[in-house]
Amino acid sequence: MSNNISRKVLKVAKGFDTQDGAGVSLQRVIGGPIKRLDPFLMLDAFKSDNPDDYIEGFPDHPHRGQQTLTYMIEGSMEHQDNKGNKGLLLPGMVQVMNAGRGIIHSEIPQQRDGMMFGFQFWLNLNSVDKMSEPWYKDIASSDIEEVYVEGEKKVRVIAGNYQGIEGVVKNLRVKPIFLDVTLEPNTKFSVDIPDFDHNSFVYVFQGDGTFGENQIKVEDRHIGVLENIDNNSLGLDEPIPNKLHATSGDKGVRFLFLSAKPIREPIVQYGPFVMNTQEEIQKAFLDYQLGRF
Repeated sequence: MSNNISRKVLKVAKGFDTQDGAGVSLQRVIGGPIKRLDPFLMLDAFKSDNPDDYIEGFPDHPHRGQQTLTYMIEGSMEHQDNKGNKGLLLPGMVQVMNAGRGIIHSEIPQQRDGMMFGFQFWLNLNSVDKMSEPWYKDIASSDIEEVYVEGEKKVRVIAGNYQGIEGVVKNLRVKPIFLDVTLEPNTKFSVDIPDFDHNSFVYVFQGDGTFGENQIKVEDRHIGVLENIDNNSLGLDEPIPNKLHATSGDKGVRFLFLSAKPIREPIVQYGPFVMNTQEEIQKAFLDYQLGRF
C-alpha cells in the first residue's frame, strides 16, 4: 500500500453559536456539531471586535481530567489559578494547562476594545493521568517555529513534527500534531499523518480551500473531519504514514490542522469534569465542594 495515501474529508460542519463563561460569545465546533473526536473533547473559536461579546471573560471555574490548550490570534487574555499561576496570553501565544486532579482558574480579557480572536481545545487524558498534578505553561509567539517554502506558504509548527521541525509544545499527553497553516492563493500543501488510526481535522478561519483525496471545499469558520482507518482492519503490522493534501482557493486560506491517536477509553463528562465513570464524576463534584482542588 502506498505511503502517499491522502485522507478523504468525511464531514464538513459549522460550529454552533453559543455563550460560555460570563456571557462570552463563541462558536462551539467540537462539542457542538462534532460531538467528540477522540482525544479531542472540545474546540471553541472566539472572534469579535465587540467588547460586549467578550469583556467579562471566564471567571473562576474548575476543571478535572483533561488538558486545555489556548491559542491566541489577536487580543490579550490573563490567566490566574488557585495554584498561584498567572500569565498573559498575547497574539500568537499558546497556553497549555494540565487540569489533572483539579484546578480552579479564570481567563479574563485585558483589553476594553478591539479584536479578541483565538481558540481553546480540550484534550482528553488517559485514565492513569486524570488525577495527575495540575500545572500550566505559557509559550511565547517567538518560540513557535515557522516553515516557509518558496515564499508561498507559512506553517507555524505548534506541536508534533512538520518537515523535520518539532513543535515547541511537547507536554501534551496525547502528543498531537498541531499546525497553523497559511497558504497564498491556489497553493498546494501536504502533511504526513503518522498513523492510519489518528483522528484528524482541519478548521478554516480565513479564506477557503479544498482538502483530502476527494477535494472537498471547506470555508471560513468550518471544520473538515478526515476519515480514520484502523490499522487492524487493514491487517498491518506496522504503522504506515499517510497524508493530508490541500489546495487553497482564489483568496488563499488559513487553517488549523490537528491529528492525534485516540485514547479509546470510556468518557463520562459533566461540564468541565471529564472522567471514565459516573462515580468519578460524583467524586469530582464532592472534591470541588469540599475545597480539595
